[in-house]
Amino acid sequence: MATIFTRIAAGEIPSFKVAEDENYYAFLDIAPLAEGHTLVIPKKVENDYIFALDPDVYQGLWAFARKVAVALKAAVPCKRVGVAVLGMEVPHTHIHLVPLQSEKDMDFRKEKLSPAPERMKEIADAILAEYEKL
Repeated sequence: MATIFTRIAAGEIPSFKVAEDENYYAFLDIAPLAEGHTLVIPKKVENDYIFALDPDVYQGLWAFARKVAVALKAAVPCKRVGVAVLGMEVPHTHIHLVPLQSEKDMDFRKEKLSPAPERMKEIADAILAEYEKL
C-alpha cells in the first residue's frame, strides 16, 4: 500500500507543491512550524529510514533539497533554512526544511501553525517561482 507521501507526489492527494523533478517532490507541510515549512521526498522509494536509502537516491535527495532550500530562502524572509530528518510521523523518508529566525523555530514540540489555504498557495507559488529560476 502506498504511503500518503507517495500518493501526494502522484497527485492522488492535493498538496501545495513547491518543486518537483522526475525523482523527487517538495511540498508545504500542512501543519508547519513556520510559514514555508517544506517537506522533501523521494517519489519512488517508500523507505522510512533515510540512511537505508540507496546511495544514489540519498545523494539525489540531498541535492534536490539543497536547491529547494535556496528557493525557499529567496521566497520566505528568514535568517536560515533549518534541516531536520525525523521520520517518525510518516513511514516515507522525508526532509523538513524550515525557515528560521532563531533556533527555537525548529522546536517540533511547539504548537503548529494553521495557515489559510490561500496563504499556503501564495507561499508555495513564491517558492516554486524561485525554484524555477535556479
